[in-house]
Amino acid sequence: MTPSGMTAVPSDGMGPIENVPLRVQVADRIRTAILSGRLKPGEPLVETALAEQMTVSRAPIREAIQILENDGLVETIAYKGKRVKPLTAREVEEIYSLREAYEVMAVRRIIERGADASPLRGPCEDMNRAAAADDLEALTAADEAFHRTLIQIADHDLLLASWRSLYLRIHQIMALRMRRRPELPQIAANHPPIVDALVARDMDRAVKLISDHTRNLEEIDPQTIADT
Repeated sequence: MTPSGMTAVPSDGMGPIENVPLRVQVADRIRTAILSGRLKPGEPLVETALAEQMTVSRAPIREAIQILENDGLVETIAYKGKRVKPLTAREVEEIYSLREAYEVMAVRRIIERGADASPLRGPCEDMNRAAAADDLEALTAADEAFHRTLIQIADHDLLLASWRSLYLRIHQIMALRMRRRPELPQIAANHPPIVDALVARDMDRAVKLISDHTRNLEEIDPQTIADT
């Protein structure tokens, strides 16, 4: 017993099992399908079909879809129902221009504040391993970890919260684009120079590299994504 009279959590980490509501579990599974590109933009979400696939009732499906609608991943079409929110040329441009603004801000803060950029080396190494293994899923995860770490190092809570919300759609776009099997080694190779510039405190080079990296709209044309 602890001094307060409460039972201590075992030192081996075997704590209590988290009780996650069914609607949240269902939302997580559908969200993963959307973000991975298995459910494509514009694809209808039929409650009865989803309930049958997941062997649950329609109620948690309906609640989960509402969660995803709040996330901006699902929309309602009058007299037709719910569907995965389509991507438009304007939305893709807005998402990536905002992403560029966020990440340029992060780069500037890291250099101005003298923050340690070395934690970015780990995701770079993970990307190289994934590229060598031709593991697209692992590379996508490592790429996301790189950019999330970049924002975290900038140490700006509101920026991090805004970036996390935006990155749901960025993740979806990336997954759809990468289904065309791009050159994984080239994607991995794009990131270490950014880290080198940050470590060297080279503001101009770091800003240019992160801007170029996020501005390459030829790779994320929404029409080609829709045809994937």
